[in-house]
Amino acid sequence: MIGIGRWGRLVLIGLPFAWLGLFFLLPLLIVLKISLARSAIGIPPYTPLLFDDGSGPKIQATLANFGLLASDDLYLRAYLGALGNAALATALCLALGYPIAYAIARSPGRWRLILLFLVMLPFWTSFLIRVYAWIAILKPNGLLNQLLIAIGLITTPLPLLNNAFSVELGLVYSYLPFMILPLYGSLSALDESLLEAAADLGARPIRAFLGVTLPLSLPGIAAGSLLVLIPATGEFVIPDLLGGADTLMIGKVLWDEFFNNRDWPVASAVAVVLVAALAIPILLAQKFLAQERAV
Repeated sequence: MIGIGRWGRLVLIGLPFAWLGLFFLLPLLIVLKISLARSAIGIPPYTPLLFDDGSGPKIQATLANFGLLASDDLYLRAYLGALGNAALATALCLALGYPIAYAIARSPGRWRLILLFLVMLPFWTSFLIRVYAWIAILKPNGLLNQLLIAIGLITTPLPLLNNAFSVELGLVYSYLPFMILPLYGSLSALDESLLEAAADLGARPIRAFLGVTLPLSLPGIAAGSLLVLIPATGEFVIPDLLGGADTLMIGKVLWDEFFNNRDWPVASAVAVVLVAALAIPILLAQKFLAQERAV
C-alpha cells in the first residue's frame, strides 16, 4: 500500500510537469533553437544548427538575430510600446475591476452567481467578433458617434478608432474579467470579523479599507495584474484591428516577421526576448505571493 501511495503521488506530481514540459518548455526550446539559426530560402526558412560537412557534425549557431534587436530601435520602441500599453491597461483594469469585485463580494449570496455570470458572459462570444464589434461602435459613422451627434454633444464625428485610445479601450474591455475574478476570490475570502474589529477600535471605513481590506487583497491584485499584463503585452489582434499606422506593439512586429518577412530566426529572437522580459514580473509576483503566504 505504501508503494502504491508513493507511485500515486509521483503520478499526480509528474502529470502537470509532463504537461508543462511538453506544451510549454519544448515549444520554447524549439523557438530558442530557431533564434540561434540564420534565415534561409527554403522550407523551413532557416539553417539547421547541426550540419555535417563530411568531417563530422558541427554547430552553426549565431547571436546575430539578438544583435539586430539591440541595434535596431524599431524593436526597442515596439517592446516599450507593448509594455507601456499593457501597463496602462493593467492599471485601468485594476481601477475598474477592484470596485466591481468588491461589490460582487459584498453582494447577497443569491446575486453573486448572477453578477459573476455577467462578468464571464463575454467569453461566450468569440474574441475576434467582440473586437470587430468595437470597430462598428467606434468608427466615424458608428453607433457611439451617431449617438453623440443625435443628442447634440458633438457636430462632427470624433476620431475614436485607429489610435491609442481605441487600443487601450480594446485591451481594458478584453482583459477586465481576468482582473475581476482573482480580486473577487481574495475579497470573498476576507474575514469580515476583521473589519468589525477595526470598526470597534474606532477605524473609519476608509481607514479600515486601507489597513485591512487592501493589504489582504494584495495576492488577488498581483494575480489579476499578471493575468492582464502578460497577454496584453503580446497582444496582436487588438493593435492590428483597432490601432492605427503609428501603433507599434511587439505582437504586431512578431506577426510581421513570421508571416510577412518570413524571417523566422529574427521573429524567434523577438519571442525569446519577450518571454525573458515577462519572466521578471512573474518571478517578482511569485516571490511576493510566497512572502504573503508565509506571513
